[in-house]
Amino acid sequence: MFGFFVIFLIGLALTGHQQHNQELTSHQQASISFWHYIVSGSFIEAVFENWESEFLQMGALVVLTIWLHQKGSPDSKKLIGKDAVDTSSRYSIIRAATWSKRKRALAEAFYANSLSIALFALFIVSLALHAWGGVHAYNQESQLHGEASFTLWQYLGSAQFWYESFQNWQSEFLSVGMLIVLSIFLRQRGSPQSKPIGEPNAQTGS
Repeated sequence: MFGFFVIFLIGLALTGHQQHNQELTSHQQASISFWHYIVSGSFIEAVFENWESEFLQMGALVVLTIWLHQKGSPDSKKLIGKDAVDTSSRYSIIRAATWSKRKRALAEAFYANSLSIALFALFIVSLALHAWGGVHAYNQESQLHGEASFTLWQYLGSAQFWYESFQNWQSEFLSVGMLIVLSIFLRQRGSPQSKPIGEPNAQTGS
């Protein structure tokens, strides 16, 4: 996965640099170097606009599957009874009598929710970098057309920013929803995302 990530990120950088220079040339502007492009708002916005949607949908899937169930899906916990992940903490922040026990309870609570915390933290960082890169890219484009620039806060409230976000978010949630539903009826031999070939469609869980 990380190998494909590096390959496609390099491909994005190379093709984005070429496309960006073509845009500058069409407006009688000087081309920029590859390394200049890598730190430009255009490239940063293109990368983190996509990352934010990925981390949002993964974080949502992790958190929503705590409480929500889908009959027949291998990604759902069983409908009746508890799964191995449904464990309770041995430590209570409220009942902790000493600071030492309270600190241990806080550490345990953080670790017990660390996956969703990490995913949503990565989403927030990606959203912030999307906004930072996006406003610089937008202002550069505005200068080429002789239009007014935006501040960061103006850009965050603009249709442009939310258009860029929603066009990615909708596809991510569609793909996850389709995976959950299709995995009820369809199989892939050897894949942990699929139920065993002989399992009935109504069987929930892997």
